[in-house]
Amino acid sequence: MEPKLTHLCYCLLVFLPLLSQSAIANPSSSPNHSNNINFIVSSCRTTRYPTLCVKCLAAFASKIRCNENRLAQTGLAVTLVRVRSTTAYLAKLTKARRVKRREYLAVKDCVENLGDGLTMLAQSMREMKRVGRSGRGREEFLWRLSNVETWVSAALTDETTCLDGFDGKFMDGVVKMAIRRRVVHVARVTGNALALVNRFASRHKS
Repeated sequence: MEPKLTHLCYCLLVFLPLLSQSAIANPSSSPNHSNNINFIVSSCRTTRYPTLCVKCLAAFASKIRCNENRLAQTGLAVTLVRVRSTTAYLAKLTKARRVKRREYLAVKDCVENLGDGLTMLAQSMREMKRVGRSGRGREEFLWRLSNVETWVSAALTDETTCLDGFDGKFMDGVVKMAIRRRVVHVARVTGNALALVNRFASRHKS
């Protein structure tokens, strides 16, 4: 297995169980649930798509617990899962017999871009955990935080590049619409995650 895939699988193994446990848990069992939800809603107001942000994170309120670092980590974890799902969907399209060559090449390039983005997101998740545990001084804390911002931004750029590949009229309208809908969604989720990371950073850089 390639090294970057190994790292990605590791991150999924670490974070997916946490997300699943939070999603399954009964929110009403916690007396602080309302405060946790209010914290998510308030934090999501800083994102470009606040309704989508809340929808993605509300199920994990008991895990986040009004903690800005855990909020950013969860946002990244949710983003990684959704980008991974979209990448798998596009990879299947490249194997469909009815896909024309130009369509195949565009989808293949998109899969590669999203794959690069997955690597950046996986790195960001690991680094964000280190930010939360950093005890080596402010300089290292800010350096790791800057890494996260850079890598998530790079993942968003990869997703935008993927969308650019579907400009023009060469692709079947139905296929193009299905792809764009999925990639636009993950780009918005990624943008929201980046906004939450930036929010965390701005509060700790000043």
